[in-house]
Amino acid sequence: QVQLVESGGGLVQAGGSLRLSCAASGRAFISYAMGWFRQAPGKEREFVAAINYSGAITSYADSVKGRFTISRDNAKNTVYLLMNSLKPDDTAVYYCAASSYGMEAVTRESEYAYWGQGTQVTVSS
Repeated sequence: QVQLVESGGGLVQAGGSLRLSCAASGRAFISYAMGWFRQAPGKEREFVAAINYSGAITSYADSVKGRFTISRDNAKNTVYLLMNSLKPDDTAVYYCAASSYGMEAVTRESEYAYWGQGTQVTVSS
């Protein structure tokens, strides 16, 4: 079992930055791939970014590539999402998730077994 708690969301103007954090508790954080997903009002949840167990492999959705950076600190059991050059279209609830497919930067939502409660990010124009 892994418990995940996101933080760092808020209201920011377009062009601004935010850093989301996801603190994990439970067993063997280092063995899990970690991902960030988001869900905007009226839309399905979508993949944003993922990182493998060591941090050596990352993957990004095309819509955030070059603007967002995922990283992890295994000593602190925490994964981060640094979001730069934010746009109103980035407004969503952002979710952290953990996958037992630790060797990969997992992009498929179905392969994530553990989810946080989400944190709201609102980007004003």
